[in-house]
Amino acid sequence: MTEFDPVPTSDDTQRQWQTGTDTFGRVYDVVLGVTSPTAYTEIAELADCSPNAAKKHLDRLVEMGIARADRDSRPVTYERNEGYLEWQDASRIATELSIEEIIDRVEALESQRTEYEAQFETRDPTAVNVFDHDSHETIHERMTAVSEWQGVIRDIRLYELARQLSQNDGHLIPA
Repeated sequence: MTEFDPVPTSDDTQRQWQTGTDTFGRVYDVVLGVTSPTAYTEIAELADCSPNAAKKHLDRLVEMGIARADRDSRPVTYERNEGYLEWQDASRIATELSIEEIIDRVEALESQRTEYEAQFETRDPTAVNVFDHDSHETIHERMTAVSEWQGVIRDIRLYELARQLSQNDGHLIPA
């Protein structure tokens, strides 16, 4: 079964969601909500549309770079493109903050990253064994710190992308 937190939460909410959103919008909402590859037939069910309509809209979302398809699976499965979501977040940051504010934020995040690297004596959070302690409290603290460290790394990537978008008037220049 797919991990998914569907938009509708009750019959009334679902009817309102269906009434206020066209089929493409519902398929879009569903694919952004799935967290693992999901059969187009299941997406159709969640979006309350026919499998053919879901597949047509999903293929369009793949062409737009919003979703990815695994055409080797039967039935074909789709998942959201995490890169698209990162670009969307970076675009929002680029719109909301000045380049100077973005640069200041990157510097603060890089300082946090350096602190985590010193604390764990590695540059790679995936290399940290959080379970090498006897204390449940210490294990929990280390798990939390590693998770926050991974968030800092993701945020550095987002803010750097936002800086590139801002400096290049919304267009990325290939590295």
